Amino acid sequence: MTKALFVVSAADRWTLRDGEVHPSGYWGEELAVPHKVFTEAGWDVTIATPGGKAPTLDRLSMSKTAGWPSKLREVAAYLDGIDAELRRPRVLAEIDPDEFDVVFYPGGHGPMEDLAVDPVSGALLTRFLASGKPLALLCHAPAAAFAARNEDGSWPFTGYRMTGLSNLEEKFNSFGRKAIWLLEDRLRESGAVYSKARLPLRPYVVVDRNLYTGQNPPSSESLAERVVADVNATASR
Repeated sequence: MTKALFVVSAADRWTLRDGEVHPSGYWGEELAVPHKVFTEAGWDVTIATPGGKAPTLDRLSMSKTAGWPSKLREVAAYLDGIDAELRRPRVLAEIDPDEFDVVFYPGGHGPMEDLAVDPVSGALLTRFLASGKPLALLCHAPAAAFAARNEDGSWPFTGYRMTGLSNLEEKFNSFGRKAIWLLEDRLRESGAVYSKARLPLRPYVVVDRNLYTGQNPPSSESLAERVVADVNATASR
């Protein structure tokens, strides 16, 4: 059975440039949809967070501005169904990445607060990227890559084609204009080869070697399905 690790932010806030603390966490659709896709594929999914802290759902991700009411109801129902997993995640520092076939990071602003500077997560990302096994980062989750470092101090993701929430999409939120840094800008500055969809809030997935990235919440399903398809194709060879 394919084993997938979901690394989820434990942050419940995002600190802005002016010191304002904005309530945040993980984005509902970005956890629920891929979790469902992987589970329906017959995969075993493990959720881990820094410190084993129960992750916080960003309530904005369940508001009427986040999607169609029917979709939000589906997401809410699915999250309720895996509530036991979410309330008792594994401690990230106790995870052996070699036990997993796939690692997946859902987004939300939470990763901008904690995973972007988390050395445990950074070491896991460095190791898993080098393993050649599928590593997927969705929306804001590529921020976690900034904590990754090779032994010589270089950034392991340099030269990789990647996507993530664009500057324009971030600024759709009034508070996003007060960000200390923007994901698109920092990915480019760090050495990633960033690209995005021609139009905002459209599904967009980039695959480079074993690295899979999705731009935004609407990319959740297509990103997860691409990972499943590629894993299945490799297994059938």
